[in-house]
Amino acid sequence: MTTDHRAALAGLVRDPSDPAAEMRALEERLRYHNRRYYDEDAPEIEDAEYDELMRALLALEAAHPTLASEDSPARRVGGQASERFRPYTHRRPMLSLANAMDEAELAEFEARTQRFLDGEVSGPLVYICEPKFDGLAMELVYEHGQLRVGATRGDGV
Repeated sequence: MTTDHRAALAGLVRDPSDPAAEMRALEERLRYHNRRYYDEDAPEIEDAEYDELMRALLALEAAHPTLASEDSPARRVGGQASERFRPYTHRRPMLSLANAMDEAELAEFEARTQRFLDGEVSGPLVYICEPKFDGLAMELVYEHGQLRVGATRGDGV
């Protein structure tokens, strides 16, 4: 976490030496920004600032896993689905992509991928990387060449 962000978070946390209090404050702040972004379509902070808040929460949860709450914003994706649309349940959860901000995070992604594949792929893996573009995540389901379902990610389920 940057010094600037520590200063910004200082007002949220009563006792910065208390990781549980810091986690609850970050969760509250992230829930607020999730609501502004996903539900109200009126974000108040830049994506980079949001990402830094989320990364701070993820770091605290990794350091203190027993303090992580079940409903942590780090365990959810998206917001409430709009009532203007019919409910739809994705066949598989539609999750969010993770960010990698430097070479070390790319190396960790590679290591996680290799562990997940558990030797199923021989030879080097090839990746396609692109800058993050903010926009709508959706699933399109075609059957026999006909579009049958168009659904947003919603809450991922």
